[in-house]
Amino acid sequence: MFILIFNQLVKMLIILIVGIVCVRIGLVSKEGSKTISNLLLMLVNPILIIMVYQTDYDPILVKGLLFSFIAAFISHILAILVSKLLFRDKEDPNNMINQFAAVYSNCGFIGIPLINSVLGSEGVFYLTAYMTVFNILTWTHGLSLMKGHFDPKLLKEGLTAPMVIGTFIAMILFFTQIHIPDTIAASMQYIADMNTPLAMMVAGFSVANSDIKKICTNVQIYRIALTKLIIVPLVVLLFLWIAPFNADIAYPTLIASACPTGTTITMMSIRFDKNAAYASEIFSFTTVLSIITIPLIIFIAGFLL
Repeated sequence: MFILIFNQLVKMLIILIVGIVCVRIGLVSKEGSKTISNLLLMLVNPILIIMVYQTDYDPILVKGLLFSFIAAFISHILAILVSKLLFRDKEDPNNMINQFAAVYSNCGFIGIPLINSVLGSEGVFYLTAYMTVFNILTWTHGLSLMKGHFDPKLLKEGLTAPMVIGTFIAMILFFTQIHIPDTIAASMQYIADMNTPLAMMVAGFSVANSDIKKICTNVQIYRIALTKLIIVPLVVLLFLWIAPFNADIAYPTLIASACPTGTTITMMSIRFDKNAAYASEIFSFTTVLSIITIPLIIFIAGFLL
């Protein structure tokens, strides 16, 4: 598993570097980066989820999905507790961003292509549970962090996110055993296959638009990276080791929790007038560093799971 993860991350890193180069030479503008990101979020990711669920009904898969929801929920709760424990400075204007960054991972853009490449469609099938819990908690707990209080009116926005809708449609098709016609399914699969290159290109765009020197001299960002990429995954790993989850369920949950800080942090910061530049720097730094930390976490997991 360690070798598979490492090899896949090296491939993804190369695509990320291509994304950086595209921005540096002016081939992709900030507007173009946003458009490609929206294409990935609104179209490619949901279609990939739908195609993953285009499989024959299997009670074992359904049972595994239920356990995946439980694992995902507890993993997020553990991450929330760790973030509250390590980032308690109420005088720091960025404290809520720090807590958000330590909890919510890039389980879509990074998690999907990584798990799909290493664990296949079954791994992504179980990952959808983590992503659903992620979306619900982002727009409840995460929203309360950014806004200072919970607003139930905005919960609707999270529940109507493309990934949630895509998962809902995919589940309906799966449980009713409605299979998409072969020709249409083949076309949709072509779109789904775009997920990995587009996701890493988007990550590269973000890194290219960041001030690397400023990021590398900010000690607080190192603290966040240590928490998000090492401490939280190790706590989740300990839970998965103690709990009676098999490896097929444990690995997607662990990899998702070990992913870098999600792009959601930047969008939330912009929307609620927080330090969006700082949020973007966290995303960029943790994304690059995760190329090293994810294989490390998986290497340790190999002795326990």
